[in-house]
Amino acid sequence: MTTLSHVRLWGNPLGTVILQPGERFAAFRYDADFSRNRIPVAPLMMPLSEKPYVFPDLALESFHGLPGLLSNSLPDKFGTTVTNAWLMQNGYAPDAVNAVERLRWLGNRGMGALEFFPSTKEPRPEPRWVDRILQVETLVRFSNAILAWRPPPVSQKPGDPSMEADILDADAMADMLRVCTSAGGARAKAIIAWNPKTHEIRSGPAPVEQGFEDWLIKFDGITQNRDKETADAKGYGVVEFAYYRMAIECGIFMSECRLLEEGGRRHFMTRRFDRLAGGEKLHLQSLAALAHLDFNRAGVYRYEDVFDILDRLEAPRSDAVQLFRRIVFNIIARNQDDHVKNMAFLMDRSGNWSLSPAYDLTFAYHPGGNWTDRHQMTLSGKRDRFTLEDLVVCGKRAGLNRETSKKIVAEIRQVVAGWPGYAEDLCVFPHQRDRIQKGLRLDIC
Repeated sequence: MTTLSHVRLWGNPLGTVILQPGERFAAFRYDADFSRNRIPVAPLMMPLSEKPYVFPDLALESFHGLPGLLSNSLPDKFGTTVTNAWLMQNGYAPDAVNAVERLRWLGNRGMGALEFFPSTKEPRPEPRWVDRILQVETLVRFSNAILAWRPPPVSQKPGDPSMEADILDADAMADMLRVCTSAGGARAKAIIAWNPKTHEIRSGPAPVEQGFEDWLIKFDGITQNRDKETADAKGYGVVEFAYYRMAIECGIFMSECRLLEEGGRRHFMTRRFDRLAGGEKLHLQSLAALAHLDFNRAGVYRYEDVFDILDRLEAPRSDAVQLFRRIVFNIIARNQDDHVKNMAFLMDRSGNWSLSPAYDLTFAYHPGGNWTDRHQMTLSGKRDRFTLEDLVVCGKRAGLNRETSKKIVAEIRQVVAGWPGYAEDLCVFPHQRDRIQKGLRLDIC
């Protein structure tokens, strides 16, 4: 059966995505009226055109048979795990649900401004959306339960009561599906509406008039999850918050971040940068989506090429200097999980593109591992053993002279060298503090 979804942007028809029976790759066609508006929602790989776009060369594992413009909206490991558990509970085999159907279930809850709607009502299970107050402790407990669950044997039918009793609660599963399946990344996280005065958390869009704001929360104390090769150790959230503080001191632009303490855990929170203060949405595309780069291909893509992409997007010139600061920070502070999904771009209603605030800046170094033993992106053809000259040459791509580049490197190195103080102020566990200290590249000077 043909699967179709209408795609909207800021309430207006953007186009239609169709997956034909027996096909693995969906076709997207822009709406004729939108094409006349000349707003470049995917300028690098999908310029406005009347012809359909299909990309059979994109890796299925990374793009799910969709153009990057649309696959960017689907969740990654954790969100997919939650979705699959909900499907099994409702009697459906996850493999039988294609990517276009998953986009339709995402609806208007995704990151960025794209929204997805079916053309007709189809006999698929629908969660019971109820906007209500949530407890972080409950979300953590359900996250651990879902991640601990394993699919039943092939001989066992979907819907068999083999899952933990907590997961079988329909309301709890609906809550998890609503808040935990919108954001990307492998870490357990949720998209929430948070009231900074009352500290209430709701599952629906932030009712601004009631003092709620749009935030993302990464759960601390998740025992069953791991991102590639590193587990979500307790204290991971406070380490990321310490890195946020260092990054701000390094002149890196980030959305506001906080720590939420609960039950002996400290959860990392960040204000959503794809939402404006009044709730208006911004169009968001990762580097992977915008340029059709496969985030699973470590060491294939170059930092230098991102400067060219900024030029093609006609982004503000200051974005190039901002990008340079982030590259230097990632290298010195040893954030080696710097793949192409961990960099993004925003577009406003007028079609103006800019580099998004930085995110996922944290210590990521696993010696001997297949993923973070070295950087995911290269600089000067290297993934390790960088020199000051490598960074200075990179600075030229940002329009900086040698003296200015060296000054920025020295400033960032000085801030990162103060890591023990940041760790002490936030009571980072000693074993984490010391392991990070040993991994910093403070010899670049």
